[in-house]
Amino acid sequence: MSAAPQLVVHRDKELMAQAAAARLITKIVDAQSARGYASVVLTGGRNGNGLLAALSSAPAKDAVDWSRLDLWWGDERFLPDGDPERNYTQAKEALLDSVPLNPARVHPMPASDGVYEADAAAAQYAAELSAAAGPEDHGPVPTFDVLMLGVGPDTHVASLFPELPAVRETERTVVGVHGAPKPPPTRITLTLPAIRAAREVWLLAAGEDKANAAAIALSGAGEVQAPAAGAYGRSRTLWLLDAAAASQLPRDLYPPASP
Repeated sequence: MSAAPQLVVHRDKELMAQAAAARLITKIVDAQSARGYASVVLTGGRNGNGLLAALSSAPAKDAVDWSRLDLWWGDERFLPDGDPERNYTQAKEALLDSVPLNPARVHPMPASDGVYEADAAAAQYAAELSAAAGPEDHGPVPTFDVLMLGVGPDTHVASLFPELPAVRETERTVVGVHGAPKPPPTRITLTLPAIRAAREVWLLAAGEDKANAAAIALSGAGEVQAPAAGAYGRSRTLWLLDAAAASQLPRDLYPPASP
């Protein structure tokens, strides 16, 4: 069952990135204190990379035991390893290369210069997720502590685009995407069932170009037409916005006292 979305609106995208980074550090530290490890799904794009850069420069990042953090990705551009457009490449530059992660706990999606085409690569990633899921997860993916998603101007999240087959998927956890309306056309993505396995789903939107998408997704749109509307967590769904992205929200949705 979806938790009603909570909204936090920040003055600008820089403040949003810093606050989200601080929030993520707290969530990771709490999970590691409770269970010994934490599991996070990263997102690419402007806002996802902005958060990682803010995390890299946050003094509190030293509170995290980076060796006990599992990292996954919500989607990936199906390009060769090291391609500057890959989310994994951008995440390495923004944060991952500067913190002492355990390589065995970092799970990038397969690159196109393996022997795989996108659908086979998606099946491989689904198998990797399934292998990491324990009995306590009650399903084919681990129960992620936090799964982050950037929201596109067309309401897409991960590589789930409006009306395309991937957003209608109800069984598989990872699928190949062909003919995406945004380049590159071939991608790999988690599906909505995999996204909804997370304890918390955080949707990041900053900038005027995201205002219409946020308003549509938060106003009761269907998930096939507005994939962001179908992204929610088991215990919490959090929209982290800047003032520009929140500018078209109905007043009854706007939080009364956002920083």
